[in-house]
Amino acid sequence: MPARMKKTSGWVIRAAMMIMWGLISCASSSDLHPFDDSLVNSTLTPFQPRASNDGILSGSTDAKMLAGATFTPYPTRNVAAQVSSNSIQVISTPGGSSLDTSLLSTFNPLTGLPISDPTLLERRPMVIKVANAPDYVRPQSGLTLADVVYEYYIEWGDTRFIAVMYGNDSPMVGPVRSGRFFDEHVARMYNAFLVFKFADPREYSYLKESTLNEFLVVPGSSSCPPFVIGPQKRDTYNNIFFDTSRWVSCAARRRLDNMQQTLRGGFFNEQLPSSPLVATRVYTHYSPYSYNYWEYEPITHEYFRYQEARDMVNGAPESYALLNDAQTGMPVTADNVVVLFVPYVFSSQFDAEDEVYHIDLIDFGNAYVFRDGLASPAVWTRTDENQPLLMTHPDGAPFFLKPGRTFYEVIGTSSSYLHSGTEWNFDFATP
Repeated sequence: MPARMKKTSGWVIRAAMMIMWGLISCASSSDLHPFDDSLVNSTLTPFQPRASNDGILSGSTDAKMLAGATFTPYPTRNVAAQVSSNSIQVISTPGGSSLDTSLLSTFNPLTGLPISDPTLLERRPMVIKVANAPDYVRPQSGLTLADVVYEYYIEWGDTRFIAVMYGNDSPMVGPVRSGRFFDEHVARMYNAFLVFKFADPREYSYLKESTLNEFLVVPGSSSCPPFVIGPQKRDTYNNIFFDTSRWVSCAARRRLDNMQQTLRGGFFNEQLPSSPLVATRVYTHYSPYSYNYWEYEPITHEYFRYQEARDMVNGAPESYALLNDAQTGMPVTADNVVVLFVPYVFSSQFDAEDEVYHIDLIDFGNAYVFRDGLASPAVWTRTDENQPLLMTHPDGAPFFLKPGRTFYEVIGTSSSYLHSGTEWNFDFATP
């Protein structure tokens, strides 16, 4: 049997199992329901200047204003944001003292936290593809040093991470795996180098023919780029890592544009959001082969990541294990866990057969934000192609994330969720 037919055959079997799993899940959760589309409808509209009457939410004056507003390029930690019909501006701290602007450059715009070595920000960020399957690639390296992490479904029931590295360096990030169409969105949002280990010819050709071409970083025959073999006893394909600490000198040698980029900071504040919804556990079921939950720890005020310990096949129940970072020896945690509802689409029937998704993180869509043990419905907005997402409340008011690491779970717009007590369950689905 040709390799492609074997792959397709395997996909059909796995897809059937996933469909059966989905039916069982829905049957046992009568309260399972899709996101409330009355909040906002996702759209595939390309990036365009917004008309004056086009807002995040219909009829919301503040929301209409947000689309064209200029946000502070630095975190607003302990700083209130004043929203008016004309602008968003940073005002004085709650204690009445003015903000010391001389300290702004010491804050990481992606986390809202002070940074001990400001020179790390004098470069482009790196977005690095990190494997999450097969299971033996765990524990991965570098996830606890990333400022932002995205998890999304790739194919065959598996997910993959994108680690945004900016405020920290790590001698090992990975294992580094192949690229996907979705990676373009993340690389462009952070004006970053895209580090990956090649890709399907359709996706690789697309990336090389795009304006991202000069910022693509793949393994070569020399030590520049600085890909390294890991010390683990595993197959070479899943044992390649990236040394971010050696990339600055390598980029200089190759005369690449590694200048500091103007990145708009998000809204950050230590103050708790106003929400009646408690969230001690946040489950995301991508498939019987890839599922996880985040558990809130009230002592550290962080969410700890637990990953599936076995496949849910042949009647096997869920089983979890704490996910650790092999580089730091620390558990993988997040200060903010954000579930993004994003369209997963295929460009052709052939792409559908191979599960080659286009995940259109453009314009705006629904979201849920989990921080400090609380849950809040939200709206994600990508006002610019080359700037990170902004989070707002459904009425268009800025949503303040907790200063620290943000972990995005990217699920399909037709995904459903179940809220039972303090536990939240999200079931991944695509149209």
